[in-house]
Amino acid sequence: MSPAPLLEATRLTKHFALRRGLLGRRTDIVRAVDSISFTIEAGQTLGLVGESGCGKTTTSRMILRVEPPTSGDLRFEGAPLAALDREGLRHYRRSVQAVFQDPYASLDPRMRVAAIVGEPLVIGQRPTGTELRRRVRELLDLVGLPERAGRLFPHEFSGGQRQRIAIARALALSPKLVVLDEPVSALDVSIRAQILNLLMDLQQRLGVSYLFIAHDLAAVAHTSRTIAVMYLGKIVEIGDADTVALTPKHPYTRALFAAALPIDLDRPPDEVAVAGEVPSPLAPPGGCRFHPRCPFAMPHCATDEPALRPESGRLVACHLY
Repeated sequence: MSPAPLLEATRLTKHFALRRGLLGRRTDIVRAVDSISFTIEAGQTLGLVGESGCGKTTTSRMILRVEPPTSGDLRFEGAPLAALDREGLRHYRRSVQAVFQDPYASLDPRMRVAAIVGEPLVIGQRPTGTELRRRVRELLDLVGLPERAGRLFPHEFSGGQRQRIAIARALALSPKLVVLDEPVSALDVSIRAQILNLLMDLQQRLGVSYLFIAHDLAAVAHTSRTIAVMYLGKIVEIGDADTVALTPKHPYTRALFAAALPIDLDRPPDEVAVAGEVPSPLAPPGGCRFHPRCPFAMPHCATDEPALRPESGRLVACHLY
């Protein structure tokens, strides 16, 4: 019997009520995330990709318990999050940490690096001064920063170094899952590979799992075990990273990878043209939500919503299959 996944989402949904009108009597619904399911295995990475406004960050906010789900189920190590008691929630918050897009915005400019990295330890474990200093040194060394970095302030570091500080802080409580929300998109291209290699090395050494949210499809394909492609609150394709990246099936996935730098230089580029922008989640199109932009749309795509079904080693939500 295989072990339960570290994190399991089942029909996870998040709708926001938006009141309009002079007295706020009219209520519209923003369907940010609409019944998605996925798993994150221990020591593995799930890459979540899609255009802005597709629901990726809202998904991460539900996992981080910043936003409660409207419906659906989230399970961590087999236990439903909705049923956790106070001690269970404390364990979950220690076990799930985050690294954000802008490292400078996520670091307090008035605190020295040692205090920033050690703050989760002070709050969560209350070590002695000697233990705290030793653990901070270990964390800085783990991310490739010298001990003297602890005496400096965030503004004294480059963007890549500040992201290393943010990663060290996220690892302070030895989490089992780290949510990486666009962790390299604010960095220079020359620095991105260094941070990605650091994250992969830390995963091998510590056994930590990642939810990797990014627009950089090459980075997602390079670091992830599984890729899930989101469009307007729905997962339209999910499967093994190499399978999805090298032979995408859904027209939206094909368009995303066609617009990115090629992963396989020997394969001819996929020329899937997509017009327009992502529709508003206030009024998503009927049927397949991608059909107004899809070059292969058929009449029933506008009325029948496709389900995720097995196709060539992955799950695809498309009437073409």
